[in-house]
Amino acid sequence: MLSETPLLVDSHCHLDFPDFDGELDDVVSRARDAGIGHMLTICTRVTKFDAVRAIAEKYDNVFCTVGVHPHNAEDEPEVTAEHLIRMAEHPKVVGFGETGLDFHYDNSPREVQERSFRTHIAAARETGLPLVVHNRDSDADMARILNEEHEKGAFPGLIHCFGGGRELADSVLDVGFSISFSGIVTFKKADDLRQIAGAVPVDRILVETDSPYLAPVPKRGKRNEPAFTAFTAQQVAEVKGMALEAFTQATTENFFRLFSKARAGAGAGAGA
Repeated sequence: MLSETPLLVDSHCHLDFPDFDGELDDVVSRARDAGIGHMLTICTRVTKFDAVRAIAEKYDNVFCTVGVHPHNAEDEPEVTAEHLIRMAEHPKVVGFGETGLDFHYDNSPREVQERSFRTHIAAARETGLPLVVHNRDSDADMARILNEEHEKGAFPGLIHCFGGGRELADSVLDVGFSISFSGIVTFKKADDLRQIAGAVPVDRILVETDSPYLAPVPKRGKRNEPAFTAFTAQQVAEVKGMALEAFTQATTENFFRLFSKARAGAGAGAGA
């Protein structure tokens, strides 16, 4: 047991985004009041990594990643695995990403996205730090790359804000990845996603907000924030037929098992 009263982890939020300017103390405090013990704030541009890291340094219960979002793969400096690894030496940096593929918007050429993705994979394989992977409308290529890279050597990670099909979910699980569910799973038309959540083994599930985006029901349409992780957790717990406390305990343990570097420095405070 991590604690007598288990606390959730928001495994994916963007606290450096301007949506939270001037409000971070309140946002972190509200998260704690809602039963969110820790947060992972995600880097999307290496050129803005310093700001992401500074937030993790300020709050005991916030960790961070370093990486380049596929949207930004073309207009960010092309980094090497060695560069990512050096930036990840900081004690609050617990993973790489978010990286991956987005063929919905195609904000960066697909070959550039894939090259960046494989660079992040190389860093994860060398260090054992997990990947935070973005996937949108790219299920087939995502499965192909994960399988190709897995054959070169295992690496840990998760698909965040899962919205793919059952076939991708199976492929992700087959390579040892976890799956994180966001507020999308609470949406009225997300029956297929709820069925997938019901089928994923509970020891492979994480929960997240992807805030400031994708606020869950009953907050849909509002700016999302880490406190709202609780609504997503309640929905997935119901789908799994689990008591919320047991689901919270499981997903929090899953987070710290996957992001094992976070455990050593895991503070419980919600302030600076």
